Amino acid sequence: MRGIIHPDFAYEEKIMNLPLRENAGVVVAAVSGRIDHASADAFNVALAPLLKDCVGGNKPVVLDFSGVEYISSVGLRSLMLASRQAKSQKGIFAIAGMQPLVQEVFAISRFSLIMPCYVSVDAACKVLGS
Repeated sequence: MRGIIHPDFAYEEKIMNLPLRENAGVVVAAVSGRIDHASADAFNVALAPLLKDCVGGNKPVVLDFSGVEYISSVGLRSLMLASRQAKSQKGIFAIAGMQPLVQEVFAISRFSLIMPCYVSVDAACKVLGS
């Protein structure tokens, strides 16, 4: 069969779990692991319901990045699109608790100018919460 590729594996859609909690009227989603080419689609799928509810008048959304060990340009793109969506809906969307390597990527790319970034989840909730 010329020109047709038959994979030897079954495609399995990856799903990223983002445990949620509430702190001072802020929805906090815990993100962990790596956000790169391999996980970006699953990250986007997991973010979708949070972004749908991230509208003016609703609770702010903070991503707890204390468990994220690496983020690539693909992950930054996901965050940029998420931030744009939240802004277009008049919602509040922020990042908190980045590890040093991730914080360095944000600093080099000047990504902290695109979305609010906080040292800790508690600091974000104090500023954004009710």
